[in-house]
Amino acid sequence: MSKIYKAVISVVQTLDFAMEKITSNINIKRRRTHSSKMTDGEEGDIEEESEITSDTCVLLNSGISSKTDVIIEQKEPPWVTAMQMFIPFLLAGFGMVAASLLLDKVQHWPVYQNVTEVYILVPALLGLKGNLEMTLASRLSTHANLGHLDTKKQKISLITGNLALILCQAIVVGFLASVAAVIFGWVPTGVINVKHALLLCASSIVTAFGASFILGIVMVGVIIFSKYCNINPDNVATPIAASLGDLTTLACLSWLASIFYHTMDTHPYLTSSSIIIGLILVPMWAWIASQNEHTHKVLFSGWSPVITAMIISSVGGLILDFTVSQFKGVAVFQLVINGVGGNLVAVQSSRISTELHSIAQPGHLPNHMQVCISPCSALCDKKETSHAGTAQMLLLMAIPGHLIFSYTISYLEAGHTSLTFIFIVVYLTAALLQVFMLLYIAQIMTLNMWKLGIDPDNSAIPYLTALGDLLGTLLLGIAFHFLYIIGDKDSDVGD
Repeated sequence: MSKIYKAVISVVQTLDFAMEKITSNINIKRRRTHSSKMTDGEEGDIEEESEITSDTCVLLNSGISSKTDVIIEQKEPPWVTAMQMFIPFLLAGFGMVAASLLLDKVQHWPVYQNVTEVYILVPALLGLKGNLEMTLASRLSTHANLGHLDTKKQKISLITGNLALILCQAIVVGFLASVAAVIFGWVPTGVINVKHALLLCASSIVTAFGASFILGIVMVGVIIFSKYCNINPDNVATPIAASLGDLTTLACLSWLASIFYHTMDTHPYLTSSSIIIGLILVPMWAWIASQNEHTHKVLFSGWSPVITAMIISSVGGLILDFTVSQFKGVAVFQLVINGVGGNLVAVQSSRISTELHSIAQPGHLPNHMQVCISPCSALCDKKETSHAGTAQMLLLMAIPGHLIFSYTISYLEAGHTSLTFIFIVVYLTAALLQVFMLLYIAQIMTLNMWKLGIDPDNSAIPYLTALGDLLGTLLLGIAFHFLYIIGDKDSDVGD
């Protein structure tokens, strides 16, 4: 274990050195306003002075003592926020389009045709980017904004512990996702094919481990680079995680499942040995994470949202399995609608969480934030929430995003659906309804978790992205059924 631990630290040091070399000539200009020092007797006035009436973040400096608080206020203009969000959002969208094109192709592979339970694994494993990588991005973004990544020692400690944590969680969640897929596949037939069950389990474990390791390293690089370039990582890290997450995970799953499928008769030991090796690695990664002060608590308290989100995504996979059997065109749009919703709501949740970490203590909400508000207030009333402006921006961003991604799919002549005017209207209605519901749920869930003393950086995004998968798949299925009912019964929809 010590050798592996040293190897992980070596990788982190190498990555950090490379990022420093790349950004050594970048001239970073920061505008900061320092408040005067406050004593313990003045702590009651801090909350009132820290109230935020606009869509900005108040960030704390690193190394702040309990008696001397130095607050650094870094206001972010709306156009800066929009630019920082939209470019990564487009990159993430094209990554999802690539993943959609891949799913549209691999759905005709023998393993997908003969082991249909693989469809159930798709949302669950692709949801790992929300359960693990996007949660990692949210945690590290908060640490970066709070100044906890300023020294090399802090970077190594935070990065090593978090990578070990997500690898441990990835293997466990991958195993549980395969169990859920086997159970959901058994319910309608009452029969379990042992070879297929081993194939699902091995594919899920190896895919979860490999994809999480690759994406975890990428996330670390993105956040460090964003910090050096004076870019708010809350705006860019989670979309970039999604841009590579879907394609990487789906490619690994399809490739591994196909290999295991073609070798399950000639080399039956391959699946079982992969499962055993994967499960043996769990205690090692858990031990490394438990020795780290930054991840020790999360290792024992962060399982509930991850596992619950996996179950929710698996239900979405069951809906996908049923819908694809009737409408082949669903496959190419399913990843796009789910990914867009998950990316946008992850940005909102991450920004709210960072603000809470900056100006309040867990269990206590600032005066200008309320948990129980109406859906319209969450998007329109800036007196009720300081993030209404961002919510409006994210909702509007979904319209050009979906149009660009949809016409890209059409231009590449992919899928089984032609883009008629009525299809665009119905599809955009389903997509906007999904994003609207997710943004409202994010506002309520993130604040409520903070009020209950739960860190939303560890818990909110898994639930939100899983709900995004479920709502997106459900609404997309309803949209295709509606199109079929009103007369769009050509081969584009019904094939």
